[in-house]
Amino acid sequence: MGRTCEETELMLKGYGLTTSEILYRLPDYRNVLNSFVWQAWDLAPDHPKLMGFLEFWKKSIEGPLHSIRFTHRKLIRPGEWRNVAGEF
Repeated sequence: MGRTCEETELMLKGYGLTTSEILYRLPDYRNVLNSFVWQAWDLAPDHPKLMGFLEFWKKSIEGPLHSIRFTHRKLIRPGEWRNVAGEF
């Protein structure tokens, strides 16, 4: 499965893949935690898409947030360059 042109354009603009695990409490059973995984192309360090999703969650979803863990990875990075002084 290949990447779309849109994803490649986002990567070239500095976007990286943000993956978050959201733990939340069930509305009727406050002692039970449930897990939700969310993933989107986002910009570090402010993560506007993740923050927007969390605001949506707080306004629209009854399950109160417990904790959020996330990671961000740029898939296009500067390549490694080495100066080769000679050849064999």
